[in-house]
Amino acid sequence: MDEIYLRHDATGLAALIAAGEVTAGEMLDAALARVEALNPALNAVVHLRDDVAHDAIRAGLPEGPFRGVPFLLKDLGAEAVDFPTSNGSKLTAGQRWSHDSEIFLRMRAAGLVTFGRTASPEFGIGGVTEAQVYGGPTRNPWNTGHTSGGSSGGAGAAVASGIVPVAHGSDGGGSVRIPASSCGLVGFKATRARMPDGPMSGEGWAGMSIDGFLSRSLRDTAALLDATQGPDLGAPYWPPPLRGTYLGAMQAPPGRLRIRFSTRTLGGGAIHPECVQAVENAARLLDGLGHEVAEFSPPPGLAVEAMMHAWTRIVACGTALNVREILAGAALDPALVEGVTRGAIAYAQTLSGADYLAAVGEIHAFGRRMARVFLDCDVLLSPTLAEPPAKVGRLKPDNEDFVAYRTGKGGMFEYSPFTAIFNASGQPAVSLPLHWSASGLPVGVHLAMAFGEDERLMSLAAQIETAAPWAARQQRLVEAGGVISP
Repeated sequence: MDEIYLRHDATGLAALIAAGEVTAGEMLDAALARVEALNPALNAVVHLRDDVAHDAIRAGLPEGPFRGVPFLLKDLGAEAVDFPTSNGSKLTAGQRWSHDSEIFLRMRAAGLVTFGRTASPEFGIGGVTEAQVYGGPTRNPWNTGHTSGGSSGGAGAAVASGIVPVAHGSDGGGSVRIPASSCGLVGFKATRARMPDGPMSGEGWAGMSIDGFLSRSLRDTAALLDATQGPDLGAPYWPPPLRGTYLGAMQAPPGRLRIRFSTRTLGGGAIHPECVQAVENAARLLDGLGHEVAEFSPPPGLAVEAMMHAWTRIVACGTALNVREILAGAALDPALVEGVTRGAIAYAQTLSGADYLAAVGEIHAFGRRMARVFLDCDVLLSPTLAEPPAKVGRLKPDNEDFVAYRTGKGGMFEYSPFTAIFNASGQPAVSLPLHWSASGLPVGVHLAMAFGEDERLMSLAAQIETAAPWAARQQRLVEAGGVISP
C-alpha cells in the first residue's frame, strides 16, 4: 500500500480511490506511517489529528475531486474548529477556533482528508521555518542541513518527502513560492484576492497575502485552485473572473509569449551562479518552445527598494496588531515570542497611522509601476530565490532589528529579492522545480505575468512541465526514503 501511496500525485490517488482500488482509510494510514517515519528528522507536521480524519472518513466524504486524499493545513490561517493552531508561536500555542474558515470549507468540500497542520515561522514572518514553539527548525528533505523555506516550510517538507502529495500554504511575501523553490515543488501564487480570506479578515497584510498550495505536480495545484478560488461572502474586492478553469488552462497552448529574463535582482544586485544557470537554462528552453526571449532591463524609477521598505512597515504593523489582539490588554512576556516578532512590535511603535497609509500607498504605486512593465512583455522570468536553500540557522528569527532582518545586509530580502514584488503588485506568479544545484539542492525558476493572467500563466507552466518534466527527480527522493541527511 505504501508503494501505491508514494507513486501517485493527489489526482492519481483520488482516481484510485474513486475506482475502488484503494480506500481513503488505507491512504490515511499510509500518510500517518510516513509522518511517524520522517517527522523526527524534518519537524514538519504539528497538531496531528488522526482521530478527526478517521471520523471524517467514517462519516462519509464529500464527492469532490480529491475525495479521500490525505491533506495537511498550514499552522497559520485556514481556521478550523477541529484543528488547533499555534501560528508558529508559543504565545498562541494550541489556539482553538469557534468557526471554520471559507478556505477550509472549500478544501473539505473537495474531499480532502485533513489530519494535521504543518510548521510555520511565528505569525508567518520570514522565508525560513525555525519557530521555537515546535522545538527546533523544520528541515529540507533534500538535505536536512538546509532550510525547507518559509513561511509554508512545513508544507514544503511534508510534500517533498512524500508525507502528503499536496498541502495547504499561504503567501504574503513568497511563502508558497520560497518553500516550493527550496523543496523542488510547484508553488503558484494567484492574482490578489483570487482566494477567499473570510470570515476572519477581509485581507491579509494590506492585500499582499493569499492562500495557495504546495504540490509535486502542476495538475494538483490547478485542480485545487479550481476547487477553492473565488471571493467569499463580503469580500472587499476581487480580481477579474477566470474565463475558464486552471485545469482547462493546462490544456490550452499559451501562444507565443514575449519573455524577459533577469539574471540579477530587479534592483541590479548579483545572484548565486546556480540561480543564474537555472534562469539561463529556462530561457533556452522557452526559446526552443518558440517564445520571444530577451534579457530584461528594469525601467528607471521602478524603485524596488522603496517597495521593500513599505512592505516591511506594513508587516510590522500587522504583526503588532495581531499580538495586541491576542494579548487583549495583558502584558507581553518577551520569552513567548521570537526576536523578530519583538523587533516588529518595536518598529511598529515608531510608525504612525499616516506612516502606515503611506506604506500602503507606496505598495499600490509600485503595483502600477509593475503593471507598466507588462505592457512591453508578457512574462518576467527569474530565479525564485537569489541562492539555493540557506543552511539552517543562517536566517534564524532572533534578530530584534526588524528592518535589518528584512532589508539589511544578509537579510531576508537579499535572500529572496523576487517573490515579494508580486505580492506587492498582486500579479500571479509561479515557482517551478526546473533546476538542482551541483550539491543536489533544488533551485526554483520563477515566472510572473500581468494582473489577472492566471490562466495564461498556468498554460505556460503546463507547456514547461511537458517539455522539461520534473516528476522523476522528485520521485527518486520519495522512493529513496524521503530524507537526505548531510
